[in-house]
Amino acid sequence: MNVIEFRTAGEADIAAVVDLVQSAYRGDASRQGWTTEADFLDGQRIDAGGVREVIAKPDSRIVLAERDGALVGSVQVEKIDGRGYFGMFSVRPNLQGGGIGDALLREAERVVREDLGCATMTCTVISIRAELIAWYGRRGYRSTGEFKPFPYGDERFGLPKRDDLRFEVFAKELR
Repeated sequence: MNVIEFRTAGEADIAAVVDLVQSAYRGDASRQGWTTEADFLDGQRIDAGGVREVIAKPDSRIVLAERDGALVGSVQVEKIDGRGYFGMFSVRPNLQGGGIGDALLREAERVVREDLGCATMTCTVISIRAELIAWYGRRGYRSTGEFKPFPYGDERFGLPKRDDLRFEVFAKELR
């Protein structure tokens, strides 16, 4: 059975979420997929404390995608200043390209629209990630023209291998 089921992460899921997010973005394991940041960032992508903060915050949650009881994807969704935000979007590297990301993003948009009451979804993407920006563009996300600095010096976000990293903000109107 290839049905993807969604649920909200709880305290017992923290270690699995950290492992999934780390595997999707950092280290050699991430190179199996196309979302790797290993060429320009080392170190951690998230830690247990960061996941715990997301779970505990009001109007915030982590949506898990499971197939046959196994965790295959996750995404943080949050309401910030009346708009939805998603981040920490992760799919197991060996399963990327199989539609899990599409399904998970649609579920994140549904949660933000129906449960958090937002008409707009936003995200930030490291601006050098052309292939990821194109993927979001095909799903209706457009650049807002806003950029945010990369948190250089804060190892909770990784160890940069370049000095030109910054985040670009994207948005989509939800219907």
